[in-house]
Amino acid sequence: MPPDDHDLYAVLGVTPDASQDQISHAYRRLLRAHHPDIHPDSDSAALTAAVAAAAILRDPTRRAAYDRSRRPARDQQPSARQPVPQRCRSVPDIRVGPVRWHPV
Repeated sequence: MPPDDHDLYAVLGVTPDASQDQISHAYRRLLRAHHPDIHPDSDSAALTAAVAAAAILRDPTRRAAYDRSRRPARDQQPSARQPVPQRCRSVPDIRVGPVRWHPV
């Protein structure tokens, strides 16, 4: 995951509810603006940040994980499961064999 101090949506200049088309359009716009073949004096850090942001936001699974990591901790569901009480070990397990049905 990227560092917490960078907002990937802000890097691309889109809102968090942007569609995949809007993300692709913003990525292509930044790529044209910062590509070293077109602008040799351009900042390569901005291009690297745009590529990294687009790689995460284009993939729905990685985007969902990023969105979950952005939410405050109080909004997230608890990840730890509730402890399951242990069964009493003095009672043997119920064993069931095959069931045979006989027509009457």
